[in-house]
Amino acid sequence: EKGYETGEHAPGLKLGGCGAYKAAHHIIKTHAKVWHSYNNTWRREQGGMVGISLTTGWGEPVDPHSQTDRDAAERYIQFHLGWFANPIFRGDYPEVMKNYVGKKSAQQGLGTSRLPSFSVQEKTYIKGTSDFLGIGHFTTRYVLQKNFPFLQVSSYHTDHDLAELVDPNWPAPGSKWLYSVPWGFRRLLNFIKTQYGNPLIYVTENGVSETLQCPQLCDEWRIQYLKGYINEILKALNDGVNVKGYTAWSLLDKFEWNKGFSERFGLYHIDFKNKNKPRYPKASVDYYKKIISANGFPNPREVMS
Repeated sequence: EKGYETGEHAPGLKLGGCGAYKAAHHIIKTHAKVWHSYNNTWRREQGGMVGISLTTGWGEPVDPHSQTDRDAAERYIQFHLGWFANPIFRGDYPEVMKNYVGKKSAQQGLGTSRLPSFSVQEKTYIKGTSDFLGIGHFTTRYVLQKNFPFLQVSSYHTDHDLAELVDPNWPAPGSKWLYSVPWGFRRLLNFIKTQYGNPLIYVTENGVSETLQCPQLCDEWRIQYLKGYINEILKALNDGVNVKGYTAWSLLDKFEWNKGFSERFGLYHIDFKNKNKPRYPKASVDYYKKIISANGFPNPREVMS
């Protein structure tokens, strides 16, 4: 979406309303081809697994008693995670995506939907092409219905007719888009369990950034973030969600897309101004080491059910 719709990221194409959908369509078909290639050529000999890692937030209805807000929250997750996961696990794009993009395309006078379609053969070929689901997850949004006039320039963001809100009380230590909302992770993991037949899940990215440098390397907020989110994964495991592994994001401060080195996700601080790039452990390193060595929280009383 940022590479082919808004042009914020490489390759910097501004193909409003159709570019992101076309790029995603090719990604999904290519992913399936790679899975089948491995399945047919190497799996018997190597016994490996091929999956896909998808990054998604969680959408929570502003008013859980409002059907329109619940529907909007459903669209949020289907337009993010479902866009890729639904074809791979269920054989086609989510119905709500097909309906909304199709309806908006028709209002614009287009003969066909801006969301490409899979042939019957492609649906069969794509469905089931993931031995596990990798999940990158960082934050949550409150979601409510918002109608965008069809005369407006079409875009991925206006296609789903919703607005995203945040709670000002949510901790926000770093990137302006990243708020710490641990409970959203458990809900996301349970959604995956229900929607996609409880697949094997590896959490491939989960962490928090800082924009203000703390010279004492005292990233207490990262410790609280990791504690909160890992605790919610443990709750999801108790719910029966099939989470097999967890990876904190990230080991080192690094180059962050169009933000460069200004946003730091690392457990280790990097001095980018020094040509040798020395590394210094933040306080979160010691905390995360303890979690790793215990394979969970060292004190079981910290795990709230």
